[in-house]
Amino acid sequence: MENYTPEALLNGFVAIVDFLNNVLWGYVLVYGLLAVGLFFTARLAFIQFRHFPEFFRVVKGSRAGDKAGISPLQALTVSLASRVGTGNLAGVAVALTLGGPGAIFWMWMVALVGMATAYSESTLAQLYKIRNEDGQYRGGPAFYMARGLGLPWMGALFSIALILSFGLIFNAVQANSIAGATEEVFGFGRLWIGIALAVLAGVIVFGGIRSIARVAEVVVPFMAVAYLLVALYICIVNYAEVPGALWTIIASAFGLEEAAGGVTGGVMAALLNGVKRGLFSNEAGMGSAPNIAAVATPQPHHPSSQGLVQGLGVFIDTLMICTATALMIILSGVYTPGQEVDGITLTQNALAAHLGDWGATFIAIAIFFFAFTSIIGNLSYAENAMTFLGAGGRIGMSIIRVGALAMVIWGSIESVGTVFNAADASMGLMATLNLIAILLLSGTVVKLTKDYFAQKKTGLEPTFDNDMYPELRGKVDATIWTMSGDIGPRR
Repeated sequence: MENYTPEALLNGFVAIVDFLNNVLWGYVLVYGLLAVGLFFTARLAFIQFRHFPEFFRVVKGSRAGDKAGISPLQALTVSLASRVGTGNLAGVAVALTLGGPGAIFWMWMVALVGMATAYSESTLAQLYKIRNEDGQYRGGPAFYMARGLGLPWMGALFSIALILSFGLIFNAVQANSIAGATEEVFGFGRLWIGIALAVLAGVIVFGGIRSIARVAEVVVPFMAVAYLLVALYICIVNYAEVPGALWTIIASAFGLEEAAGGVTGGVMAALLNGVKRGLFSNEAGMGSAPNIAAVATPQPHHPSSQGLVQGLGVFIDTLMICTATALMIILSGVYTPGQEVDGITLTQNALAAHLGDWGATFIAIAIFFFAFTSIIGNLSYAENAMTFLGAGGRIGMSIIRVGALAMVIWGSIESVGTVFNAADASMGLMATLNLIAILLLSGTVVKLTKDYFAQKKTGLEPTFDNDMYPELRGKVDATIWTMSGDIGPRR
């Protein structure tokens, strides 16, 4: 029995996690994510560049949701609630520490090509969504794996991975960052911080997806704008150094800058850590955001419109918020390549250098809002997975919510290395399954995209017509696409 001691079991778990991370991130996803992003960028004729204004237009023109779904703006803010968290504050600092400034360049690359990936997966989620027993929209990768590919076992495996990662592990990651930042600035005990977070999150998440959407719609825009304004102020004050900081990022990505020499692994360390932290931050290709994309009532009433909304989410997350964090750290003078420091501590030290003691307090407040909204956003994804597995009723959801809140408390006192490694492994499994699925369904994405922009070109508001897609008969809920909730027939 001595081989089954708690210590031995923990060591075995750590070994499995390390093995999965080595395989998935060392071989499969580092190249796979970029390859899939490039594939969709090419197949969709550089949609994120050619039609960039449309990514904003579909959000600007979005109206309220209906009884079946939430609004496109709410779907965007919930996905940003999940995306904008530790990856933007602690994750960027981790990427800089482990991969040097060049890691930020690869985060940009992942985001730029990831916009096409995010568009594709969310378009598919919209297309294959269903109505649950309460008449509300539910969908996501599990549904297009089962309905589009005819592989329900794949959808079930994905759902389990989603529940483990977003329903449980990622909430521990977010709670860890909140506890670390709050303890550093205000001196509160980590355990009490975790308990307070769990109580506050519980009040919201037990209200379901609509409650989460209402909170996210208010909090997310406020926190994002406030953070970007602080970053803009710092860049203006240090305007003369901004070009040099940007050059350091680009040059280090290709080994042209001495700063990269202080990081073990050089260019490959920058690539590896940039891709890992980039995906962790913007989630493009992971199969997470499509779960909330499917819940929206799209406007225009076409699957591609919600794909455009979620593609914009990747741009906001990485090209705007992550870049803001990176520049604030590099311009602060407290960053030294190769240094060993906790991710959120480096970000706090950077803001303190720019703004004095108030800077560390601001980061503590920002990480609270960023990470807290991620916790509640993550639970909305888990709800879709539970629905797919047939456990989306009151009892099933109560169990997963209580489990998630318990992970919040655990994450607040656990070491950041442990929770980050576990998050990487679960995220890798999810992403691998999702990338396979969207590649196999890429032909449908192309056809939908051509249809959407062909209608736009003729001056029509794009709508989805079941009759134009005979190959989808029996796979798509036709009633959803002939009716828009309670609005009435579209054609």
